[in-house]
Amino acid sequence: MELEAVPFGVMVKEVLLKLDTETLCSVACVSRALRFSVSQALPLLSSLHLSAFSPDAQTLAHILYRCSGLNCLTLNCLRLDDSSLGRFLGPHLQELNLLSCSLLSYQILASIGETCPNLRVLMLELVEQESPEVFKSNLARMLSGCLYLESLCLKIRGTDVDASAFQSVQFFLPKTLRILKLHPVLEQDGIQLISKLQVDRTFSETADFCITFSPLTAGFSLQCLSLVLDIISDELIILITNSLPLLIELDLEDRPHKEPLLHHDLTNNGLQSLGFCHRLTSLSLIRSRRNHQVSFKRINDMGMFLLSEGCKGLESVRLCGFSRVSDAGFASILHSCQRLKKFEVRNALFLSDLAFHDLTGVPCPLVEVRLLSCSLITSETVKKLACSRSLEVLDLCGCKSIANSCLSSISCLHRLTSVNLSGADVTNYGLSILGQGSPPITHLCIRGCKRVTDEGLSLLLHGGGTISKSLSALDLGHMPGISDKAILTIAKAGIGITELCIRYCFNVTDSSVEALAMKRRFQDESKLLRRLDLFNCIGLSVESMRSLKRPSFPGLHWLGIGHTRLTGKRTAVLTEICRERPWLTLCLDGCEMGCHDGWQFHGPDYR
Repeated sequence: MELEAVPFGVMVKEVLLKLDTETLCSVACVSRALRFSVSQALPLLSSLHLSAFSPDAQTLAHILYRCSGLNCLTLNCLRLDDSSLGRFLGPHLQELNLLSCSLLSYQILASIGETCPNLRVLMLELVEQESPEVFKSNLARMLSGCLYLESLCLKIRGTDVDASAFQSVQFFLPKTLRILKLHPVLEQDGIQLISKLQVDRTFSETADFCITFSPLTAGFSLQCLSLVLDIISDELIILITNSLPLLIELDLEDRPHKEPLLHHDLTNNGLQSLGFCHRLTSLSLIRSRRNHQVSFKRINDMGMFLLSEGCKGLESVRLCGFSRVSDAGFASILHSCQRLKKFEVRNALFLSDLAFHDLTGVPCPLVEVRLLSCSLITSETVKKLACSRSLEVLDLCGCKSIANSCLSSISCLHRLTSVNLSGADVTNYGLSILGQGSPPITHLCIRGCKRVTDEGLSLLLHGGGTISKSLSALDLGHMPGISDKAILTIAKAGIGITELCIRYCFNVTDSSVEALAMKRRFQDESKLLRRLDLFNCIGLSVESMRSLKRPSFPGLHWLGIGHTRLTGKRTAVLTEICRERPWLTLCLDGCEMGCHDGWQFHGPDYR
């Protein structure tokens, strides 16, 4: 059927309005008829998500000028300053998500409060630029203007962030708030915050001529709380459980700079108190080693027994740093939580295959399992997990005893979409098994699998299985056996791959970049590369930069080239590439794909 024959209303409302922004742009390039239809669809969009790439001010203005009906806006603000963003704020917005705000000042907070009074959802990722006092005053102005907020997420990123920035925030939070996420927060400020919520509720019950109100309707009714702290203690946990009876999700992470004091840490008592949150369905307790090699040393199996008995309604559990908990403690959660679908454990020294020995008694099929850096986990655990036919995500990063013997079990999981075997002891034969399997795997990480070579990639993508068409993200970092031959295989056979990581692949040369540049020419249906990580590929020469110029890599949004010859002398070619592609983010700092772990601006001046 000719495009002109399709009724205009059907084309716009039933097709175009259901596509994401990137797909809309691609459709507009097909023909004049579709370009016109897309132009008519843009004003009808109610939400716009531009997180996959970072537009500059001019590009953003060009896009938003046509999207006049927006009430939900998500932006990657890596290249945007206050002036470029301020003009698009207004009372029409009900949801605003501003990510990677490297150039925005704290004044943007006040601007949001003055211009967006109808906001219900707000997320901001800011970088530390000014004093905490400037942040506090602008935050107060924002919260005073956004009186209907239901969800607030504020993250300040910096090398030496003053965690007291959120001090006194509790005095300005709107009573409509249901979801609160703050990063970073001092434990004492967190205690004051929760105490204020409790005081408000008590006050409502006794004020106004002693008229008593229901504790469930007076004051705040937080359902989700997420904090990144300096320390998680019993005092904080017990206060949360006593003050927030409607809590559904609790996400706490701490980053201690030293070993916690004996009387100032999380213990079994704190875990037991979580049983008072009867509606709790999602729990995340993370002790990070980012600042100091620490763990929850005062929690053992008894603490896990108490937690599993008191919180049987949990559907999602994430635990990190529980170094004294053994198989019995972790298994109690698997068997007691009747609705458990997501289970994640990191850095568990005593977690072994025994915890998963008998999964027949687990009442609910697991959908997502992540066992990170658990050295005692072997292939036997994977075979047991394969009994859960509903499994969609399997992350075994750092489990070095995982071997080929379990890959047949993985290949039988028909819903599996994401697999992480980073550091596993798998070989080319193991990849051949995956290459013949039926799971629609879209994300595969085999980083650090040193026994895999170019042949393994050929077996993976030419095995006749589903993965050759479904795979969209592939991580081959830190693999000495990968060379240009494997990259050529990916360019020719990896038709769905849009994200590729080959960092620390020392045998990759300019030929690989040339092959990836011609990816679309090998197969017409092949998708464009969106993200490419070449960090520390020391085999690349400056000449390979010419393959990155237009018209090659037309869809590239992010490129990691740190610690390569491509950045050694700030070449004229690099400057030209930046000028040709203002939407391309060049990362020179070794960030993981997309700079989610360390976003800074790397435009034409690649600072």
